[in-house]
Amino acid sequence: MTVKEVSRLTGVSIRALQYYDRIGLLHPAGYTEAGYRLYDDRALERLQQILLFRQLEFPLKEIGRILSSPDFDRNKALEQQITLLTMRKEHLEKLIGFARGIQAKGERTMDFSVFDTGEIDEYTKKAKAQWGKTAPFREFEQKSQTRTKEETQEVMRGFQEIFVRFGELKEETPASENAQKQVRKLQEYLTENFYRCTDEILLDLGSMYVSDGAFTANIDRLGGEGTAAFVAEAVRIYCGERGQKMQ
Repeated sequence: MTVKEVSRLTGVSIRALQYYDRIGLLHPAGYTEAGYRLYDDRALERLQQILLFRQLEFPLKEIGRILSSPDFDRNKALEQQITLLTMRKEHLEKLIGFARGIQAKGERTMDFSVFDTGEIDEYTKKAKAQWGKTAPFREFEQKSQTRTKEETQEVMRGFQEIFVRFGELKEETPASENAQKQVRKLQEYLTENFYRCTDEILLDLGSMYVSDGAFTANIDRLGGEGTAAFVAEAVRIYCGERGQKMQ
């Protein structure tokens, strides 16, 4: 399959597939005479595994380490993903039933138990723990546990405002001084409020902003259509220029 066909089949952007190849996460099986990437069943199977771990919110570097490990158990990973998806499905069914009940009765209800995702959250934590807690993930957990609900909401508002500002900068180029300053602000905000955001992690996040449909939609909702792609390109330029300066 060509890269375009894989993108259409999986929903992963061509740019993301090219990036996965560049960082050694997903190499194509070969190339056409014109130089276009070609993917076979083995490559598609690895892409499925990558997307599985993206659902568990693993950084791309960590996914590469896990998939390259001789101890990686594909069947165990699939079993955990199926369990988590089943739990989410059951939770959604409860929410749908709850909403229909309110609609049918036409009255208010003070039952909030249906919104509890504690069981899902607990299983997700166990799955992440089994496949390896990264240092950034541990730092994120530590910072999250010390915040009140109000403080968490304030942090998230500040995070969202960064992408609103990116949306305002779309009239400029991703390489512009203002766009690059905003990338630095994003990196500093992540380091201060979530985890130490290295250039490598920032580059992974930039790729995720355009390869993960949910992230793309949320960012574009905040800054307008095309904001996620703008941020991703600005991040790529930022990390590339910093990398050249360090050489």
